Amino acid sequence: MSAPKKTGRRSLLVTSAALVSLSVTAPAALAAPGPSTSPTATPPARMSTVGGARLGLPGTQVDRAPGVPVLPKDITARSWIVTDAESGEVLAAHNAHWRLPPASTLKMLFADTLLPRFPKEEKHKVVPSDLAGMGAGSSVVGIKEGHTYTVHDLWLGVFLRSGNDAVHVLSAMNEGVAQTVKDMQGHANELQAEDTHVVSPDGYDEPGQLSSAYDLTLFARSGLQKKDFRDYCSTVSATFESGEIRNTNRLLSGDTDVPVYQGIAGVKNGNTTNAGATFTGVAERNGKVLLVTVMHPEKPEHNEVYKETARLFDWGFQAAGKVRPVGELVPPKSALPSPGASASAGQPSATAGPSTSPVAGSTAGSDSGIGTAAAIAGGALVLLVAAAFLVNRRWPLPDLMRRRSRP
Repeated sequence: MSAPKKTGRRSLLVTSAALVSLSVTAPAALAAPGPSTSPTATPPARMSTVGGARLGLPGTQVDRAPGVPVLPKDITARSWIVTDAESGEVLAAHNAHWRLPPASTLKMLFADTLLPRFPKEEKHKVVPSDLAGMGAGSSVVGIKEGHTYTVHDLWLGVFLRSGNDAVHVLSAMNEGVAQTVKDMQGHANELQAEDTHVVSPDGYDEPGQLSSAYDLTLFARSGLQKKDFRDYCSTVSATFESGEIRNTNRLLSGDTDVPVYQGIAGVKNGNTTNAGATFTGVAERNGKVLLVTVMHPEKPEHNEVYKETARLFDWGFQAAGKVRPVGELVPPKSALPSPGASASAGQPSATAGPSTSPVAGSTAGSDSGIGTAAAIAGGALVLLVAAAFLVNRRWPLPDLMRRRSRP
């Protein structure tokens, strides 16, 4: 089984000042109602305030100012969010923390959790139990019992065809669906995605399976740090055992009523009965990298989720650098300095720690006396941990778009 050819790519290093300026303290998510299939469903009056108080308010949150374009008026999604992928600033949002069924956009969390665990070249022979438990009507890539697949091909099935069969095989390799769900929930917690409750690894409609536009954006942002994740989510087509498979992300691969979006580089789409259409996309223009997540447009037009996403991208690129953010994407817990270490290092607070200066300058004042050497060393260690995280945060640039021209 062959795979699509790889192209060279550039990566943009997120500066430490931009990332660690994110909020590091946020209240826990508030309880929210379960999924609803009613077209007149309304968001709860109180939602999580992770990332900022305004993100917990129902309705549209945006700060108008001279030169800031007006938001598109024809956005019908129950929830959406536009963010700067690098700085983490939320440029605008609508019910960002409304807990809704995520559909296959939850596969972003699945991939971000499991991708590092298996080498691409590893092979797995599928047994009947690997495919057990898939929901009726699941999207599949065509995995067959008794056949052997590489991990690389399984991930192509996950990203391009949203194959629940590929998800279940990879879950089997990860000690089963139950363990995978546990791992995904743990990773969601690590990312501070407090709106998310994982029930199935593939995003299939299950009672209590919920996420939010805010959390899905966190998953995409985390996943895009991984080169393999970027490779897979930006691949337009590939050769699989059953023949050529093409990415179902219409902003990447195009459709009769949806052109390929200029600057698109991923990420993941989904569609189920409860969730409606969901989508998270990443795109780059003129040095700006934006993430847009759209959940459940009410307008029933074909490919409406992509059309609304494209309009929000257009607004975001016009507004970037002009609009004042209404919130921010929080960093993973592991990127935060511990309050004790920050205090002993002379930092006023966890929030004010490394965000005020580059990591390279974090040892300033280390000659203040032998008596404080141990405390300073402890603080430097915390900053180094954060630095290790920051140095590996790389984001897609236009080179990824070369994939869209492949047959």
